[in-house]
Parts: sequence; structure tokens; C-alpha cells
Amino acid sequence: MNGKPDYDILVVGGGMVGSTAALGLARQGWRVGLIEAATWDSLAAPVAPINSVTDFEPRVSAISAASQSLLKQLDVWPAIAGERRCAYTRMVVWDGDGTGRIAFDASELQAPALGMIMENRILIRGLFLTLRANAVDVLDGASVSGWWEEGAQRGITLDSGRRLSASLIVAADGPQSRLRQWAGMPTREWDYDQQSIVCTVATAQSHEFTAWQRFSKTGPLAFLPLQTDDGATRFSSIVWSQDTHEAQRLMSLDDEAFVTELNAAIEQQLGAIHAVSARHAFPLRQRHAKDYVRPGMVLIGDAAHTIHPLAGQGVNLGFSDVRVLLEELAVARETGRSPDEPAMLARYQRRRKGENISMMAAMEGFKRLFANEELPLRWLRNAGMRFLDRRGSLKNRIAAQAMGLNVTASVNSRIDPDTPRL
Repeated sequence: MNGKPDYDILVVGGGMVGSTAALGLARQGWRVGLIEAATWDSLAAPVAPINSVTDFEPRVSAISAASQSLLKQLDVWPAIAGERRCAYTRMVVWDGDGTGRIAFDASELQAPALGMIMENRILIRGLFLTLRANAVDVLDGASVSGWWEEGAQRGITLDSGRRLSASLIVAADGPQSRLRQWAGMPTREWDYDQQSIVCTVATAQSHEFTAWQRFSKTGPLAFLPLQTDDGATRFSSIVWSQDTHEAQRLMSLDDEAFVTELNAAIEQQLGAIHAVSARHAFPLRQRHAKDYVRPGMVLIGDAAHTIHPLAGQGVNLGFSDVRVLLEELAVARETGRSPDEPAMLARYQRRRKGENISMMAAMEGFKRLFANEELPLRWLRNAGMRFLDRRGSLKNRIAAQAMGLNVTASVNSRIDPDTPRL
């Protein structure tokens, strides 16, 4: 470059994945900027206590063991230690149109939990509080209006007209990533013709720290366990993925009629539903960038890939992107190379593309399998679930893979000792 850029690395998008990437990169000693449209005060504001279903944020995530490990290594976990979250120790999955049923239990894996359900705003707040204690230049309340390249220099332009340059731009700006589009990075995508209905419910019985998921021909229904500040366990976040016409019908119902259908769909596993929050519906679309990198830019998280939410793996794939990118950039930092070094970026893409494509293919396969009503396939899937449930070692290997328990690499191994830490 002609002259030193404003930043070594500029991360665009301060969601869970983008903020984690910015934090980890700063901890390695890079000069990092983070651009986020929301304001710092709104992102780091204290979370109000829960008094009813309406007080939970509709957006929640199932954080895997591997993702928790990454957040602990970056000292984010202590920032949310006193905040509400709900560990789930069991997961029960069954076919609503058959007899197949499978249950996963953390005790069989000698693990404290299978994962953690957390409102997105709580994790984002913890990340921003941690960013404050680290060398990240946070440009909050700022939106990106363009991407530019001039000779060997590259960067972005803010809505204010300010131009910023960086050796590497990390696009973490979501599924409709404008950076990906401006940089001419094509995607393969298709519409599921489904919508995901999200809300919070209060039930007569405790969820027993169990994630419940029922499959039907029109889509899966998940009850994800939540916990209040005082330890109440009768709240759950629901994610009900349905064919578009059925989702629209359900959204048009009043609360009483909706609860009646929801009780029937979950087969009253948790007793009667006493209250339901406002409902939100989101269209479902699978999207995968043909390439994750180009000179001076790398895609992470939803900017690179979006998948069906039926297994709750979307954000965990994004955290895995971050973990691998940190590992590769740690090597570049240690050996004195630029963060946009092509061979390093190519390794990141090779390491992440295969796993992401495999997960996307698995989710698509599950969706099609349970949508098929042909009798032989119905028999096969139900027999397969019963068979797997009786084969503890195989079932536990699958669960361990989903939890990321095989991920042991530390992203802290090359953190700059002079970088501020909590």
C-alpha cells in the first residue's frame, strides 16, 4: 500500500460474530476497527428483569460448547456471568407423524450441558462491555455506504462521507451483506418457501432444562428452554418453521387460537401454555457464498452462509468461522505478514467451506426427509431414530460433533501480551 492504512483490519458488523472477531483480532495485537450501525448505549444497556413472556427478547441462540470455549478464551464469559441464560442438559426429538424418538443427554457425554440458550442481546452486551476493555476502535452509530479500491489501497465509505482504509476488511454484515454484493462475490441460494415463527411462551410445567423438537411434514417446532433471573423454568422460546402458507395462517390467528394449535403441535409435552408473547415471522432462505475470500476481504458468519434453523447451528458456524480466522491470522501476526496474505486467506476458506457445506447439506436432508410422506420413507426415518436412540456410542458421537467437543485449539496461544485484557 502507498502509506499506512487507517487499520490493519476493519470489521463491518457488530453482531455476535463480528464483535467476537474484532475482539479476538485486537487481542492478537492487530489495529482493529469495528463498524456498527447501532449505538454503543443501546448495545451495552443493562437488561431489564423478566416479569412476563413479553420481557424476553424474541431472538435467542443455542450456544454450543465449542462456541462457549471461544468466548471463554476471549474473556467474554465473565462479562455475562451474572446475566440470565439457560443451560440445557437434554434434547428430545421426535417424529410427530410416527413413533420415532431420540433423546440426547449431557450425562452420557460426561459434559455439564449440551449447550446454552441465551437471548442475543445479552451476549452482544457482554461482547461490547469486553470490547471496551480491549484495543478495538468501535465506530458505533455508523453505516457503510460503499466499498472502494484505488490501486493497492482498499476500504469503505461511511454514510457521513468519511473514508477508512484497511489491509483487510472482514464482512460480518449479515445474510444480505452489502459488502459481499459490492465486492462482486456471488452466492448460491434458494428459498425454502417456509417462514420461521418466533415467540416466547409460559407453560404449566417446567421445561426440565430440555430442548424439545417435534418434526412434522410442514416443518419442525422447537421449544428452547429459558430461565428467569430468579430461576423460574416455565418459559421457552419457540421456533416454529412452517411452509409459507401455513405460517401465514398461524400468524393470522388470535393468541387464544394460536395457543390451541401450538399446544396440539407440541403434544402438550410441557402442559398447557398459559401465555404467549408477540409473534414474529421470518422467511427462510439458504444462501452460500461461492467464495469466502477475495483480495483484501473475507466473509464470516451469515455474510458467508445461512442455513435452516432446525438444528440451531447458524451462529455456531459463524463462531467456528471466527475461531479458524483467528488461528490463521495469529500465524500471520507471529511471522510478520500482512493480514491480507493470500495463502492465509485461502487456508481459512478451505478449512471452513467443507464443514459449512456439510452442515447445510445435512439440514437440507433432514428437512426433505421429514417432509416426505411416502410410507417407506416414513417407516425408514422412524425405524432409524429408534435404532440410533438405542445405540448410545453412535448417538453420543453425533451429539459430541454437534457440540464441537472435538475443538481444542486455543485462539489465545498467540495473543499479544501487551494487549489489554479483562
